[in-house]
Amino acid sequence: MIVTANLAKGSVAMANQKVVVKRLNAIQNFGAMDVLCTDKTGTLTQDKIILERHIDLHGYESHEPLQYGYLNSYYQTGLKNLLDVAVLEHVELNTKLRPSEGYTKVDEIPFDFVRRRMSVVVEELNPSHNKHILICKGAVEEIFNICSHAKYQGAITRMNEFVRADGMRVTQQLNEDGFRVIAVAYKEIPIPQDTIPTYGAKDECDLILVGYLAFLDPPKDSASQAIMALQEHGVAVKIITGDNDIVTRKICQEVDLQIDGILLGSQMEKMSDEQLADMVDTTTVFAKMSPIQKAQIIRVLRSKGHTVGYMGDGINDAAALRDADVGISVDTAVDIAKESADIILLEKNLMVLERGVIEGRRTFANILKYLNMTASSNFGNVFSVMGSSAFLPFLPMQPIQLLTQNLLYDISQITIPFDNVDKDFLKKPQKWNVPNIGRFMLFIGPVSSIFDYVTFIVMWFVFGANTPEQVQLFNSGWFVEGLLSQTLIVHMIRTSRWPFLQSTASLPVLLLTGIIIAIGMVIPFTPLGAALGMVPLPMRYFGWLWAILGAYCLLTQAIKLWYIRIFGKWL
Repeated sequence: MIVTANLAKGSVAMANQKVVVKRLNAIQNFGAMDVLCTDKTGTLTQDKIILERHIDLHGYESHEPLQYGYLNSYYQTGLKNLLDVAVLEHVELNTKLRPSEGYTKVDEIPFDFVRRRMSVVVEELNPSHNKHILICKGAVEEIFNICSHAKYQGAITRMNEFVRADGMRVTQQLNEDGFRVIAVAYKEIPIPQDTIPTYGAKDECDLILVGYLAFLDPPKDSASQAIMALQEHGVAVKIITGDNDIVTRKICQEVDLQIDGILLGSQMEKMSDEQLADMVDTTTVFAKMSPIQKAQIIRVLRSKGHTVGYMGDGINDAAALRDADVGISVDTAVDIAKESADIILLEKNLMVLERGVIEGRRTFANILKYLNMTASSNFGNVFSVMGSSAFLPFLPMQPIQLLTQNLLYDISQITIPFDNVDKDFLKKPQKWNVPNIGRFMLFIGPVSSIFDYVTFIVMWFVFGANTPEQVQLFNSGWFVEGLLSQTLIVHMIRTSRWPFLQSTASLPVLLLTGIIIAIGMVIPFTPLGAALGMVPLPMRYFGWLWAILGAYCLLTQAIKLWYIRIFGKWL
């Protein structure tokens, strides 16, 4: 219940920051995340792409690539991406061109992430033109590879090395200025008279390159601040994008992300998993990546012990979102990306990522507190009962009393999800360390047993509870001491610092543990205590009680400092 309450509280806190948590466990993964991989378009950049330029191979404004690009975007039936929307809006709002009125659609060759292009086949409505026109647009390099000719210096010429180099010079300059560039090409195909033509990827050859469409995709205002905040909290940020490395480098400069290394998809294809594993830690930008390659990078990072988050909003991000420890998307993403994600951001401010990381670590810290408290306390109780059975002629506590004590102790922990967390715990990623929980139990659990045995000695020799007739007095004495020591341990374990002096629990924790301590001391004097087989304790017992508890707290603090010095951590 307490673990679930921790996660639920974290979910509510993130909802207040306009973040939808679809899977509760993702909150603690958020806190453990030490690498955030993100797509560029729509995540680091704004999700409103603007068509800024439509130019020929020389870089001069031309309506021809715009006209062909519009026909391609207008007649495709697949999911129109942000680039298609930008083309359609630009033509319809900013020009008098109405190219679609003179054509009818014949066929379509859909986009895929291997070809990185898509084509439509149209026919002019003028009956004298007995031909189909295949119009293709896509990534510059891929379009260049299927073009045999180009419109160069006002004429159609062979696509020789000089023309290619001149075209690449123009696109590289645009990329360096921060523009995303796609190339547009076409070819005319005679209409066969005896068959109904069908078209496929094999027909995307011997095209004529007509020019480029250049889009402006500015970064989000909060991107730079969010990256800096994540890095300050120990989260490395890496860019995994299908775009080229030049544009990505420009965006990284604008958001103040230092680039330590760049790996292209074509280079990654030639690598083994072992070679890729050697590079992922030292590479900041992964450019021109296919969806499969994106997911592969996530898996390799995870195999190296990283807790990996992935942030994306497109169809090509779905596999990576699914394979990441925590998938993050935005509310403007495509449906499959939102379906694959664990967390969805409802606003464009990326600073919610930092707040999500901190909330995840706070939730994780409070879960660890509970697990360590419960493991060490229960281990101590069992150790005390086993040890006392060797020399006591009666049970040190009756089963109903032990159950009541555990119930009250459990109630005292209900407010742990609302506890404060020390700032130093929030500064770096926190991961599950099961051996540490067992080690913690072995170090702290026996400490409570030492003082249980001290209580046994006091009850036996000081108060004479050493015969079967005095068993109720003995049971009452250990019940109170056991409950109070368990409750106080909440404050001792919840922080690596001195409790109450250097780190104070939240008000709900203080109030509830105080109430449980008061109930524990009063129970032996009530009818409920009598029903449980307890008797009133003499007043001088409480002097011994507070002395035992004080020594218990001091020894626990000493063990804590020793433990931190040896193992370098507390929780």
